[in-house]
Amino acid sequence: MTSRSFYTVDAFVQGNSSGGVPFTGNPAAVVVCETGDSLFEDSQTCQKIAAQMNLSETAFVRPSSREDVDIRWFTPSNEVPLCGHATLASAFALL
Repeated sequence: MTSRSFYTVDAFVQGNSSGGVPFTGNPAAVVVCETGDSLFEDSQTCQKIAAQMNLSETAFVRPSSREDVDIRWFTPSNEVPLCGHATLASAFALL
C-alpha cells in the first residue's frame, strides 16, 4: 500500500495577517501524489476518496514535467474542471 500525504485546509479564513480565525474558511482536502503515482490517473479511486473526505472539493496534486504541478479537482459526486479555493489550499499544502 502506498503512503500519501493529505491535508484539510481552510482557504479564505477570516482574520488579519497575524493569523486567521479557525473554522471560518472554505475547507478543501488536498491529496499529494508523487511523480508516477498511479492514483492521480485513477479517476474512480480519486472519486471514492473525495466522497470519503466529504468536503465540497478534494484536490489531487502531483509534480509535472510540463508545469510546476498537475492538479485535479473532485466533489463528493464528480470531477470538476476548476476549483479556486482547492487550488489555493493545494498551494498552501505544498509550501
